[in-house]
Amino acid sequence: MLTFVCYPKCTTCQRARALLDGLGAAYEARDIKADNPTYDELKRWLGMSGLPVRRFFNTSGMLYKSLNMKEKLATMGEDECLRLLATDGMLVKRPLLVGENRVWVGFKPDEWEKDMALLPYRD
Repeated sequence: MLTFVCYPKCTTCQRARALLDGLGAAYEARDIKADNPTYDELKRWLGMSGLPVRRFFNTSGMLYKSLNMKEKLATMGEDECLRLLATDGMLVKRPLLVGENRVWVGFKPDEWEKDMALLPYRD
């Protein structure tokens, strides 16, 4: 089963959920603010994604901007970034869709729709 890590009030997350529902995808929803991803989860997801750690930051979020993360990220190592991300779900890019061997970071409707058709995650 997939894990859909989202912020329920986020309109992008709402659109992603509607797409998953429309495709009949079987998933468990997880509120990123109430149940923040842990360091270990983030480290595992980072490895599964093949992306740089900076792609896991919610660059449009108020917390990211208030912490001046754009400037700080240039000097932060991967471990330091993961530890910071684990402190507050609002720093994490959303939605995240976590499968057995893959994680999707951010909502890209065409990619999600194509990939969901190939996966056995159906109701």
